[in-house]
Amino acid sequence: MPTNHYYGLILAGGRGTRFWPRSRKRSAKQVLDFLGSGSLIQQTVERLSPLIPPERLWILTNDYLRDQIVRQLPAVPKRQILAEPAQRNTAPAIGLAAHILSSIDPDAVMGVFPADHWIEKPKRYVRLLKPAFQAAEKGQIAVLGIQPRWPETGYGYIEFPTDIQPGSLTPSPVLRFREKPSQEVAKQFFEAGNFYWNAGMFFWRASVYLDALRQHLPRTATLLAALPPFNSRKFGSAVAEAFPHCENISVDYAVLEKASNVVGLAADDIGWNDVGSWNAVYELMKRDASGNAARGEMLYIDSANNYVDAKDRLVALLGVRDLVIVDTPDALLVADRSRAQQVGELVKMLEKRGREDLL
Repeated sequence: MPTNHYYGLILAGGRGTRFWPRSRKRSAKQVLDFLGSGSLIQQTVERLSPLIPPERLWILTNDYLRDQIVRQLPAVPKRQILAEPAQRNTAPAIGLAAHILSSIDPDAVMGVFPADHWIEKPKRYVRLLKPAFQAAEKGQIAVLGIQPRWPETGYGYIEFPTDIQPGSLTPSPVLRFREKPSQEVAKQFFEAGNFYWNAGMFFWRASVYLDALRQHLPRTATLLAALPPFNSRKFGSAVAEAFPHCENISVDYAVLEKASNVVGLAADDIGWNDVGSWNAVYELMKRDASGNAARGEMLYIDSANNYVDAKDRLVALLGVRDLVIVDTPDALLVADRSRAQQVGELVKMLEKRGREDLL
């Protein structure tokens, strides 16, 4: 099959609450430029371009972010940047995209990509995408696994056969998907060598995914099947009416864990990072001899391993270690770097207080 039947779906609807106060509803993580090399979604489009040009990319986001994404991605046709009428997790979102692609190209093969990951070695990454798409052409469901660098409890895992070779371009059977493990189990996975992080990248024919929905999520499948073709004038209003009634469930639970025709590519070192917290940004940045990293002007004495993001003011540090400091015009975050994953809890507190001005 020629590659002009390959399409990319970029999921860009998240809020990125762990990056507050920089990340807000209208400027969430995926549209932020953390490292001075373009926003995360711009980098996603760029690294896919050798295989999937912008005119074959589709992006699902929300009403808050759509205009910003349209501005950032002028090469992607505006009509292909869609705002979901309601958040219904990844299974219905991918189903909506599969319905659209099937209505414009019955032979569509789609790859699903998060909008907010960092990949340092894009050429090596694209090499892995090609056999994943080729497996999907044949009717299989393909996934990409990331070789773990430590026993991580925050990711789901993909279990491969014990003889799996990282970086192999031959898809291997996926034995099963594992939920986020305890620390003890994560250590066992890490030591075993055949468990890979599930990075949320999936490949299938649009028709294969719709068949899987009919089998495993029939109510949502029925709602999506009743939608008119994408080019119909009634499409937008029909989606607005039907989509909020779809089940709120991830593709992992709804389809992948139940499917039998799943294969995977086990990535070698592609420099992958899910950029999950301010600490992840710190780890990606260049640091000085004292381990400090800054976006903006920083002055320090006897201070080490700090991350500072303050564009419009000098930040002076004296005798402090392991801090995250993020300054915006209306909010200042000071956090222990080891607790950066908990920043989202502060956002929940703001929601309870009704502080929409800070969200």
